[in-house]
Amino acid sequence: MKKLFLMGRSEAGKTSLTQALRGEELHYVKTQYTSSDDDTIDSPGEYAESKHFSAGLACFSFEADAVAIVQAADEPYNLFSPSLRSFILRPLIGIITKIDSPFANIPMVRQWLVNAGCDRIFLINNVTREGIDELMAYLAEDLPRLTLGEAMHRQSLGASEWEEVF
Repeated sequence: MKKLFLMGRSEAGKTSLTQALRGEELHYVKTQYTSSDDDTIDSPGEYAESKHFSAGLACFSFEADAVAIVQAADEPYNLFSPSLRSFILRPLIGIITKIDSPFANIPMVRQWLVNAGCDRIFLINNVTREGIDELMAYLAEDLPRLTLGEAMHRQSLGASEWEEVF
């Protein structure tokens, strides 16, 4: 299973998503520091909200197999700039939480994630577990294995290890 790094604004649902992925009962926990277990790395929202801490997000991404931008469907604004993937050297996915919110604007949040460079976008409801199976299936997919020669060839083309090379 891929190790997933979660980043996003405070109250976006990162810790609840971690609990849902583990099959735990949801309970509020304020993430005070970056926590890591076998399957996930959960970061405080303040890391994404402050330029002083945002460099830490790039550093933590190196410990993961995939990076997820977590944004609630009712987000009032976007924290992540277009082409965010330029500093993330892992597959980048988007996770939209709180899809049942009466203030949800899923098309707008989806566009923000597309603009950031997300390869795939998952719609999740942490409470009902809607979308969790699809995300778990993605995390269970095998990572590509490359020889040193293949990696060097991809690097010379400017391609990542997971992109198709033509």
